[in-house]
Amino acid sequence: MARRGENIYKRKDGRWEGRYIKGYSNGKAKYGYVYEKSYSALKGKLKTVLTELETAKNISDSACITFQCAASEWIQSIKPQLKEQTIVQYENLFTGYLLPYFKNMKVESITRDDVYNLSNLLLTTGGISGNGLSPKTVEGILSVLKRILKYSEDYKGCHVAHVEKNLVRQSTKHMRILSIHEQQTLNSYLMDNLNLINLGILLCLYTGIRIGEVCALKWEDFSFDEQYVYIHKTMQRMQTKNNPDHKTAVIISAPKSECSIRKIPLPDDIFRLILAEKRPADTYFLTGLSKVYIEPRTLQNRFKAVIKSCKLKDTNFHALRHTFATRCVELGFDVKSLSEILGHASINVTLNRYVHPSMETKQKNMNILSELFTVK
Repeated sequence: MARRGENIYKRKDGRWEGRYIKGYSNGKAKYGYVYEKSYSALKGKLKTVLTELETAKNISDSACITFQCAASEWIQSIKPQLKEQTIVQYENLFTGYLLPYFKNMKVESITRDDVYNLSNLLLTTGGISGNGLSPKTVEGILSVLKRILKYSEDYKGCHVAHVEKNLVRQSTKHMRILSIHEQQTLNSYLMDNLNLINLGILLCLYTGIRIGEVCALKWEDFSFDEQYVYIHKTMQRMQTKNNPDHKTAVIISAPKSECSIRKIPLPDDIFRLILAEKRPADTYFLTGLSKVYIEPRTLQNRFKAVIKSCKLKDTNFHALRHTFATRCVELGFDVKSLSEILGHASINVTLNRYVHPSMETKQKNMNILSELFTVK
């Protein structure tokens, strides 16, 4: 026999059993049980247990569930799963933007209006210059905030504000792509002034590898028998902790995602150039030295100088990746193969982010309509 709505039951052995929620783990309720010989005794005992539990919860909540405490616990809980640079990025977003705003507020007192106001503040007056942060940066900050609130809800049993997705409206960013004429001009300049750095720029233009990937590349990563390059590391400059003399350091590590680790077949012409410049296996591709490398911001500056010498419109290094992807689609590449060459998790990323038909291709496609006007 059960007393409806009370979680109190009469057992077969004659005793009364009461069930109550004593906490949560991974978002799931954990139950406790009490037993007595009579219903009235059990009801009194259950009331006492629940009162003690509520008192303990109030003491715990008042002692530690501030936003700062919840954020610190969240960071510690995810550290084993993340790379060092990702942890540093999260901590910078937290200490630079979230903590100054929420300070010692209780997690449960943070409302959707608070989040909305923070978003507007960051967009209008955020950043060192006070001119506002980009929508992409603000979205990243809010993403960290959402994860902290979610942790507080799942692991601390807190009632938190549910922040809607896409709170910040993202504007479509123009992707710079070299025209065929610009690509030919750049190609000619690099061939006429061939050195290891210019060879690296050519490699990126015809394989789509990222700037951090080519900087981390060593000669041992090339297979001269099977004509491919093995991409399995990336280089970036990141902030360091507990080192007053050096605020940043160059880090070489595995890419963030497994799909970025890949073997890329090399075009014949590029392969012949690389083969002609072959250096010892343990040296960096861009320097030919084992202990000297070119870091991404230095390569970006070298690339800017090349663009200026070619008298091309200003662009950044990442345009080489966009250009490679666009040319491949224009030439009829299988999109699945292209996606794997670029190191994307899905072909949707390839199509939506990197593939931008050139004006020449659009004109060619539009001219197909001319057939409709042909008088037969």
